[in-house]
Amino acid sequence: MAVNLDKPQQWKADVAKSVDMYNDWFMRFAPQAFRTSRVKATIDVEAALRASGNLTDIKPALLRKHPGILPTLRMATCPPLAVDRLIGLASVSPSMVKRMEEEQKLPVRMSVEAVDAELIKIGTIIEKMADPDIFIWLGRGNPATKVEIHRAATIVADRLCGAVANPIIRNAQEKRQLQVIKTWLEARGYRQLAAGEGTKFNAMPPGTFSFRLNVPVKLEGGVKSVKIPIDAVIMPKSAKPRAFPLFFEAKSAGDFTNTNKRRKEEAVKMAQLRSTYGAAVRFNLFLCGYFDSGYLGYEAAEGIDWVWEHRIDDLALFGI
Repeated sequence: MAVNLDKPQQWKADVAKSVDMYNDWFMRFAPQAFRTSRVKATIDVEAALRASGNLTDIKPALLRKHPGILPTLRMATCPPLAVDRLIGLASVSPSMVKRMEEEQKLPVRMSVEAVDAELIKIGTIIEKMADPDIFIWLGRGNPATKVEIHRAATIVADRLCGAVANPIIRNAQEKRQLQVIKTWLEARGYRQLAAGEGTKFNAMPPGTFSFRLNVPVKLEGGVKSVKIPIDAVIMPKSAKPRAFPLFFEAKSAGDFTNTNKRRKEEAVKMAQLRSTYGAAVRFNLFLCGYFDSGYLGYEAAEGIDWVWEHRIDDLALFGI
């Protein structure tokens, strides 16, 4: 039975309430989430500065030992360098730079000499473009003081966090959403499965739930299998033997543009789940924020239902 997808007459009012709820959360808690990330980033940047001789010794040995330092170095230049801009300026391998950025590792199929040659070019660009207004000790005779290093680290950390501000906020919001679901379920006698229990999604006891559970699905053609993460998996108390649990994705958004860019993600998951397990799969959304009628209509057309966080008691309508 549909809960919200078949009630377009309610969508406009729900969108307005959801936007208000998100904005209220953002004003009260997002700055703290950002500040917490910035404090950690400052500590990491200070460590990176120490390792690089306060940006005076960016040699292959440093980048080989600490490949994950590259994002910090990119934010230490004037102007800060995007990944593709660094690749172009240094004329280095895109795959190597992106592996350093995304996996904090160096290529395993390149020779030591070839890797070092690329790292020399990266270091040369960073040293040449290091921001003299931040790293005021560069080019002078006196070494950097603790105050100068901390100030520079704070500025670079601010740049790092600014570049990933949306993921920081989105992760904080998702964590909060899952806690809301957990509180609601436990108040009704549900039990969260411990990570060590090793229970598969299709063998969960009635009255249990789990977060960020990997569910195997078959890709197109049915030959290759992959695991896709599901934010919340709930087995209703009334579930019969061999029943499928309910799947929920926690979704939040601070503007309407991004939601319409991302709306196909849920449809792809739904298609993968149904092609693997059949029409009995119940895949739904837990929404808070900027989700307009265009987004809702797209999901409804895919057979995806949802619960608004400001009306979380609608979870009961799913048989939970």
